Amino acid sequence: MAALTHVVTSSVCGQQWGRAGVVKSSGLSDCSPSTSGAWAGRQQLRHELHGVKVATRSVAAVRKSTTVGPAVCTLAVEDLSEPAATAAKNLKVRSDIRNIAIIAHVDHGKTTLVDSMLRQAKVFRDNQAMQERIMDSNDLERERGITILSKNTAIRYKGTKINIIDTPGHSDFGGEVERVLNMVDGVLLLVDSVEGPMPQTRFVLKKALELGHTVVVVVNKVDRPNARVDYVVNTTFELFVELNATDEQCDFQVVYASGIQGKAGLEPTNLADDLEPLFETVIRCVPEPLVSADGPLQMLVTNLDYDEHKGRICIGRVHAGTINRSQDVKVCTPDGNCRTARVSELFVYDNFIRVPVDSVAAGDICALSGLDDVMIGETLADKLEGVALPTIKVEEPTVKMSFSVNTSPFAGREGKFVTSRNLRDRLYRELERNLAMKVEDGETADTFMVSGRGTLHLTILIENMRREGYEFMIGPPKVINMEVNGKKLEPFEDATVEVPQEYVGAVVDLLGKRRGQMLDMQASGLENSTLVKYRMPTRGLLGLRNILLTASRGTAILNTQFHGFGEWAGDISTREQGSLVAFETGLATSYALFSCQERGQLCLGPGVEVYKGQIIGVHQRPGDLALNACKRKAATNVRSNKEATVVLASPLEYSLDDCVEYIQEDELVEVTPLSVRMCKNPKMQKKRSYEYHKSVEVPRCGIVGLNCSSLDAFEELNGNYSLVAILAVEESLFIPV
Repeated sequence: MAALTHVVTSSVCGQQWGRAGVVKSSGLSDCSPSTSGAWAGRQQLRHELHGVKVATRSVAAVRKSTTVGPAVCTLAVEDLSEPAATAAKNLKVRSDIRNIAIIAHVDHGKTTLVDSMLRQAKVFRDNQAMQERIMDSNDLERERGITILSKNTAIRYKGTKINIIDTPGHSDFGGEVERVLNMVDGVLLLVDSVEGPMPQTRFVLKKALELGHTVVVVVNKVDRPNARVDYVVNTTFELFVELNATDEQCDFQVVYASGIQGKAGLEPTNLADDLEPLFETVIRCVPEPLVSADGPLQMLVTNLDYDEHKGRICIGRVHAGTINRSQDVKVCTPDGNCRTARVSELFVYDNFIRVPVDSVAAGDICALSGLDDVMIGETLADKLEGVALPTIKVEEPTVKMSFSVNTSPFAGREGKFVTSRNLRDRLYRELERNLAMKVEDGETADTFMVSGRGTLHLTILIENMRREGYEFMIGPPKVINMEVNGKKLEPFEDATVEVPQEYVGAVVDLLGKRRGQMLDMQASGLENSTLVKYRMPTRGLLGLRNILLTASRGTAILNTQFHGFGEWAGDISTREQGSLVAFETGLATSYALFSCQERGQLCLGPGVEVYKGQIIGVHQRPGDLALNACKRKAATNVRSNKEATVVLASPLEYSLDDCVEYIQEDELVEVTPLSVRMCKNPKMQKKRSYEYHKSVEVPRCGIVGLNCSSLDAFEELNGNYSLVAILAVEESLFIPV
């Protein structure tokens, strides 16, 4: 393996590069381009040149310069083969571009800050109407108030183009963050001025540090009344240390900002009227791309988009060479197979839109069309000399759910795509851009097992499919276990719950019952609020959110982060109450629901069509209870002066997420474009009924020539001689043959 040694000598204000040079009077960290350009701030650098993995010497081995004055950056090449040595000499720094990603925990203000950056970069006209969270263009993102998909944009500041990638903040979409970090050279880590680093902050920061990226910490929302910026900066530094960051990465620059007001500054009490201090910090601290401009083309496909006119659009960063419009390229897959394709159109991101261009040089992020079969993780390389780049790797999924064809009595009424072929095509099409998801064939031809990072990850897919016209059924979420050396291991997660002090006891009791182990308990930044940290099996978190909200009167905030695999924690009881099940198909009536509501809480009102086996409410006791929700009042000739007034309690409103959390092993969720229903799994009910009757010794039933020892025979009995068969089997009353 050829080795490339980078020797960097620099001196700024008399401070050597390897030392922590902080100018306290101005609040500036020693992270100017001269000291933290292409090399500084990284302990190990890796570049892919002609397929040769080129590693650098560690920071400790960097030679120091005794010259005071402008920084000097020299490149020493040792023991290189001729192609690698030529490529090393052709490395150039592009000072006109910065590539950054904005990462943070959910609701810490990433998208809002990007909105302010776009406004102040004069991307839009002064009189142009702008909606809030303009980067959240997906309907689901706007409804839920979260970022689901990572998105690209670019602004220009003083002649420098800044490519910005807005990333999701929820841990279930961590695969999106892992994927886009390959396109950038530095990250802006947003931290809330009250909450401080949260679970997702730890995850995305760990990935950024592993890739050697320079991190600029932005303490956002400093205008909040309970802001505690010193505590947040200190805990962020402790998090860097826990994640084994290098000395240069720990010497991060801190910028204080208020994204919603569009202000930033290097001191929390002295914010400028705009975001200029943030822009200046990005230009000064984020390294310029170091590229092989004259080498053969190498571009890693990192994201996919779709346009109804242009077809599939590939997004990625050009790592080496230049890509041109109408150019023939070689598409290299991770397994070494290559094929030829042609680029039809080429775009770059500039001022929130895609701008068509003729060519894109190394170091920039671009989008291209014309390659209809390209996948994420594949490399677009030079047709003659191109070599594939290492593919993208993301964390393995931890939760799986079954997707199957809708078999309820109401199947096919509302959906457009209802067959197993439609379902299969849609699920496997999702794998093209969702690297953190896996799809496998189930036990039957119409069942598929879909694995993801969490229940939210899967319910977003379900909601998108529902809106596209698909109709199907889903099973309860299950954790993905693994076996090592004969031991059964299951995934564990770190759960952080922020709750008022008066409900801490109820929360601790709930988490303890689900095999949780307390890690920490401390006062939160909010008044009269406590932060509780637990490590518990992922199984214990399934269905926990709604129960937690009920126990805390809707005040608890739950955040989780995957920790790793541990030994099986034992059985966990996730739901103590049973379900109310309809045993008749028809229209629900007020007369019937009035007596049903005495047995528990209903989740539907009068006038709703129900079918046999559908779940219509929550039983107030353990075990399921079958009820008649369609019973009508008997019509008689006796007149009454006044009909009795029926008063029904307001039904529970279950969303798709609530239904997924509620169901257990023998229950399903029926998903259609217009409705979301819960029902008992008929296959499980039939299997349990058969196992019960099989346990009763019935050599021959009252019907001549019919043996009850087979399931088919019992079904025939149950269908043709239901009353006689059920009485005979359950009560052991047999008519002699």
